[in-house]
Amino acid sequence: MSTVNTVESSLPTQRLLGKVALVTGGATGIGESIVRLFHKHGAKVCIVDVQDKLGQDVSDTLGGEPNTCYFHCDVSKEDDVCRAVDFTVSKFGTLDIMVNNAGLSGSPCPDIRNVDISEFEKIFDINVKGVFLGMKHAARIMIPLKKGSIISLCSVSSVIGGIGPHPYTGSKHAVLGLTKNVAAELGLHGIRVNCVSPYAVATGLALAHLPEDERTEDAMAGFRDFVGKNANLQGVELTVDDVANSVLFLASDEARYLYRIIGSCVGRSKMVLWCWCRENPVEVSRESTVNANGEGEGAGEGEGEGVGGGGTKEVPVSVKVAMVEAKEYKMNIGVVSA
Repeated sequence: MSTVNTVESSLPTQRLLGKVALVTGGATGIGESIVRLFHKHGAKVCIVDVQDKLGQDVSDTLGGEPNTCYFHCDVSKEDDVCRAVDFTVSKFGTLDIMVNNAGLSGSPCPDIRNVDISEFEKIFDINVKGVFLGMKHAARIMIPLKKGSIISLCSVSSVIGGIGPHPYTGSKHAVLGLTKNVAAELGLHGIRVNCVSPYAVATGLALAHLPEDERTEDAMAGFRDFVGKNANLQGVELTVDDVANSVLFLASDEARYLYRIIGSCVGRSKMVLWCWCRENPVEVSRESTVNANGEGEGAGEGEGEGVGGGGTKEVPVSVKVAMVEAKEYKMNIGVVSA
């Protein structure tokens, strides 16, 4: 199912005129939106993915060569990533922008005792190794040029816990760490390294853990409804185009002095509480809970509504840690320095 909406940006066009970009995972979802937006703003784009028909279709709908092309690449394999970068340079003459977007979320599994190690390794291969290889081989081209922009898709799960599966959350924390460290090195060569950390977006990835026959429009609508109800910012749905616009800004010359930046597309602390309350609830007294602002509460009277109310409520054992982290993140919504 297509997830790219038709919201038109009010920003000026041709912000990437003359630039060459490579986008991994560019056949669907956020990656597809980035590809289309980059093309709209004048960039030549190489779409990299393992979904050959979908990737080629995106390229064809944008007119194909000489402005777009498709290349098959498994980002967990260094030879594939190396060849994808070299292919892009051979087609378009250079590489100005590297977008490490390819990723997996994995199956929801809140009990660490039941996490499948093969799935853990697969997620780290794509989400961490794939990003590292993209950075490595983009740097190979960009260092001699003394310029370039490397942007990786991270997640709100890179800064707080209790939202995503354990392997996914660990992988996104790793991407954040890589961004900080590689930015420190490549900044000396005039290369900007940043990441964008969006919250849940309604793409096929959100339902990837379901059997194919259950990935319906109704299921996606239910996902959107849940995310919307638990958002701090009400009345606006976070879409693939919102994320793509953040990536566009970081890729453009308007962000020429921004590096080692985490672009956060709105955090939601309420989602943390929901995730923990759905799994492994335990009875704890008011003395050991915190309220929705992450502030400690002492004993006292009250109605006991939600976390931090009076009396004894069924809340998760790890809610205190989760909510304190959520409070810290909520204070840093927006573009913050890493």
